[in-house]
Amino acid sequence: MARMFRVLGFWTLVIALMAFAGDMYEFALLFFMQTAVFFLLGYLNFTERTYMMMFWGYMILAFLGFTYWSVFEMGMPV
Repeated sequence: MARMFRVLGFWTLVIALMAFAGDMYEFALLFFMQTAVFFLLGYLNFTERTYMMMFWGYMILAFLGFTYWSVFEMGMPV
């Protein structure tokens, strides 16, 4: 399971580099930070249960953040 967090880190790095190349600096910074966290967690060698709990916590925060941003921060389409 630790290896999967390193895989997540790799893919977030790929997304961050593409965003950086596309001049989306805030988006790229967000994904660079996620990359650092995923790589750090991937090398800490927690138990399988701990990794699953951290992943579910990450998914809940990500979906809540996306929902908040899309409902309250983005304007209504015209």
